[in-house]
Amino acid sequence: MDIYMVGGAVRDHLLGLPMKDRDWVVVGATPEQMVAQGFIPVGRDFPVFLHPASKEEYALARTERKTARGYRGFAVHCAPDVTLEQDLARRDLTINAIAIGAHLIPHDGIFEVELDQLVDPYQGQRDLADKVLRHVTDAFREDPVRILRVARFSARFTDFHVAPETLQLMRDMVAHGEVDHLVAERVWQELARGLMEKQPSRMFELLRECGALVRLLPEVDRLWGVPQRADYHPEIDTGVHLMMVLEAAARMHAPLAVRLACLTHDLGKGTTPADVLPRHIGHEQRSAQLLKGLCVRLRVPTDCRELAEVVAREHSNIHRSAGLDATAVMRLLERCDAVRQPQRFALALLACECDARGRLGKQDEPYPQRERLQTCLDAALSVATEPIARAAQSRGATGPEIGTLIHAARVSAVQMTLE
Repeated sequence: MDIYMVGGAVRDHLLGLPMKDRDWVVVGATPEQMVAQGFIPVGRDFPVFLHPASKEEYALARTERKTARGYRGFAVHCAPDVTLEQDLARRDLTINAIAIGAHLIPHDGIFEVELDQLVDPYQGQRDLADKVLRHVTDAFREDPVRILRVARFSARFTDFHVAPETLQLMRDMVAHGEVDHLVAERVWQELARGLMEKQPSRMFELLRECGALVRLLPEVDRLWGVPQRADYHPEIDTGVHLMMVLEAAARMHAPLAVRLACLTHDLGKGTTPADVLPRHIGHEQRSAQLLKGLCVRLRVPTDCRELAEVVAREHSNIHRSAGLDATAVMRLLERCDAVRQPQRFALALLACECDARGRLGKQDEPYPQRERLQTCLDAALSVATEPIARAAQSRGATGPEIGTLIHAARVSAVQMTLE
């Protein structure tokens, strides 16, 4: 039995980055031998075991054979005669197909790496030095998730480029319909991780370049070539603006829900009728409608979906809120359900600031709407509603009448902050 650390931990170690989750592969062992040594079986599709002490995952070396389209269309073969090189051959990129030998520490049973025992049959170290994302073998084409993974790595390793032959392979996979068979959960998982990378725009640009974006997110893909409003820079179309907004979100270290809202807030501009271009009248409601379909299709988590809906529907009103009086501000807060969801509203304001900063020459300009509306919401939240309700009930007021009185008190509180 030989143990090797493989994958991202090895890659990050060689790049001088912190090693996060460590993946291990076991060569020359059977499931029975692993159990006999105290490993806990957890794998459903192929033999994976938890180390009894570290709880890290150890997988038996395996090969895979394509049997059907899509993410799950594989037959897996695990046996003691499967070599390390065969196991590495099924991995996506050469930089992820490097292994480091390990040895056993007898007193606690935990395997630790031998850093001078690198196994690199596919020249991953060369591609790390040259900053290239290159597929290992032609078996790359068998798993369409790898298209998303390459795009995500492009967003993480911003000084790397995709090898021309790998990009062509990705295009071929899209042309043959492999992307159409991806499972929604895996698409969302990879998109979500890519959105949180250092430069998320690179993920979407690469997906667009290989033809996958129009199949996965047609609502986003159609934004390229759509003109912005005349008072914006005419050379920046809506798709390019969208990428600039994502970069602003990354610079501001925005959470995932905000970054999704940044990606989807302008979807309706891709369906703007020709007679209202480039003003995009009514694009907010169209954006909200398109967003619903996207979120259902990809099974987006509720918190991300709800924030994105608020931003899509109200971002233009938030941008223009500097001229609103207390009554109009309170109506905006109520449409955003800000009193009941103040934390979500704070994230909506952050998304709108990212949108404002995603324009040429505006990257570092202040966005006073965020502070102003947050202050107004704080004032509305400071209103003690129970005394108002008790006093109204003592006069025989009903529910709607009480609501009107509370609304009026909140408008007054907001008015005081605006004076």
